[in-house]
Amino acid sequence: MYLLVVASMRIMGKRQIGELQPFEFAVTIMISELAVFPISGKDSSLFDGILPIVILVVCQFLISLISVKSIKAREIICGRPIILISNGVFLERNMRKELYTVNDLLEQLRIANIQNVSDVEHAVLETNGQLSLVLKSQKRALTPSDMGIETEYEGLTLDIIIDGVVHHENLELAKVDITWLLNELKEKGWPNPKDIFYASLDTQGNFYFQPKLKAAKNRVVD
Repeated sequence: MYLLVVASMRIMGKRQIGELQPFEFAVTIMISELAVFPISGKDSSLFDGILPIVILVVCQFLISLISVKSIKAREIICGRPIILISNGVFLERNMRKELYTVNDLLEQLRIANIQNVSDVEHAVLETNGQLSLVLKSQKRALTPSDMGIETEYEGLTLDIIIDGVVHHENLELAKVDITWLLNELKEKGWPNPKDIFYASLDTQGNFYFQPKLKAAKNRVVD
């Protein structure tokens, strides 16, 4: 039953609880409740819990598929984003429609380190219940593009070694091989990848690594 619940959650996706749509959250709660019955109920069989969970997962998958294919269906199932603040002004009608109080909105602004409502260009209540905030241009943090400064491209830093295990697929993505990795480690005094807790390589060619604590202690003793 535990493996079934874990598999069901994986099929439903990797989103966190706060990112789930209302119907996805309802399905998650129902699956957890159904999983309890065969475990705690004396007269319940394992099949009594497995079948409803499988049906729920299939239904949820079909609804998600329909939402992806149809914009209108997505609006019916998930709803629409609602603007609660526009150009520094509370939109009372939208707030009442979504049962959102001024105190609720001010709390979200304080969490985002925004003190004045007038600094907000738009506040949008997303379909998953989260509030997206867009500050006015003169209130946003200064960026290199604002100052006309060109910056170098920063791609994804690739994990090369995790807990002594070499990730060969990431070596291929970085366009290097195991020989290059062994030479890099050997130059730094750590010829054995199994002694490395973590190693990474960024798009600028900067190689970072951290030895395992046990290996570092043994090296100090030696």
